[in-house]
Amino acid sequence: MGPNRIICLTEETTELLYLLGEEERIVGISAYTERPLRAKLEKPKVSAFISGNIKKIESLHPDLVIGFSDIQGQLAKDLIERGLNVLILNQRSIQEIFDAMSVLGGIVGKLKQTEVMIDSWKKEIERLKTENQSRSFRPKIFFQEWDEPIITGIQWVSEAIAIAGGEDAFSYLQTKKLAKDRIISPEDVSKANPDAIIGCWCGKPMDWNWVGNKPEWQDTVAISKDQIYEMDPSIILQPGPALFLEGIPELSRIIRLLAK
Repeated sequence: MGPNRIICLTEETTELLYLLGEEERIVGISAYTERPLRAKLEKPKVSAFISGNIKKIESLHPDLVIGFSDIQGQLAKDLIERGLNVLILNQRSIQEIFDAMSVLGGIVGKLKQTEVMIDSWKKEIERLKTENQSRSFRPKIFFQEWDEPIITGIQWVSEAIAIAGGEDAFSYLQTKKLAKDRIISPEDVSKANPDAIIGCWCGKPMDWNWVGNKPEWQDTVAISKDQIYEMDPSIILQPGPALFLEGIPELSRIIRLLAK
């Protein structure tokens, strides 16, 4: 049932199909794939994030190419113009992530199994929300996705911070779907005065020296108390299973430390 030769242009689709036991359908993956680790050994790498090896993708004769976000729009267009079937999902909120996973589970005939996983993650989210309701202190978090320009967290990250017991310092930007609309200045960070800075630079390690010594935000609580953390992008910036399996739990761990 469904497509038998799938190219996954981003990691979250690969991880979901492996969790569903449908990895044999995958014939190509993103070079940025980290989850599961065995996928890196078993599957050909055919793309970065914005770009892809069109000839290699065509040579694998996929019956479906699955990608994520408007950023892959040009790559999707190039593949469609070559007659390939392309599905681009553009999920931004946690609910949209669940909806996207249901679509993918249905495509491979595993909708019921997907919904069972989703239900378990929803229950854990509700448990965390209940646990955190009684907290008198909800630390304000500046979640940084990029350095130049400074970009703050996407919607599902903002929602995850709230679930984990914190407050997103820039929650008013969470519904901005495009990264360019979530660009902020160092002065904005200073004015927000976060209790902690969590760096998660997509595609490269956080520069601890850059964060810790940024002149404009030296008076923030985060800097004065040395509350700087780094998270692995593969567990928080991928709109799929990793967010629920490791991303939100890690955010919760950090925020519990701040709330002590």
